[in-house]
Amino acid sequence: MKNLLRKAATLAAATGIAAAGLMATAAPASAAAYNGACGSGYGVVNKIEFHDNRGTIFLTYNNSTGYNCVVTVRTNPGAAAPMEAFLRVSGTSTWKKDSGNYTTYAGPVYVAAASRCVDWGGTIGTITLDESRTNCG
Repeated sequence: MKNLLRKAATLAAATGIAAAGLMATAAPASAAAYNGACGSGYGVVNKIEFHDNRGTIFLTYNNSTGYNCVVTVRTNPGAAAPMEAFLRVSGTSTWKKDSGNYTTYAGPVYVAAASRCVDWGGTIGTITLDESRTNCG
């Protein structure tokens, strides 16, 4: 009987550990994936995710050319909605923008910014998110 109780306790503990492991590895709500819109040679160096899972703004960089690129991507493409991708070298007044009603993504927009900080962001619907003075050098 003692042996049976010990086996039952071991099984219960193993089941609890397995269940806890499944809960710890549950995937978060999926975010939009980078779609490669900036072209070859660009890699994602930063991103901003919309808190309501509507999409993600990607900042990419091309080491060969020294150009940054921004794309705003919807998590679930659908009916055309106001979207924007914008980018500038920090401390300048000129924004590069792509604005319109899009079903999937806004951008790409490019700026030469080797060894310089950038300000960047995007809009989906009525929400605009941005970052300032990031990815310097």
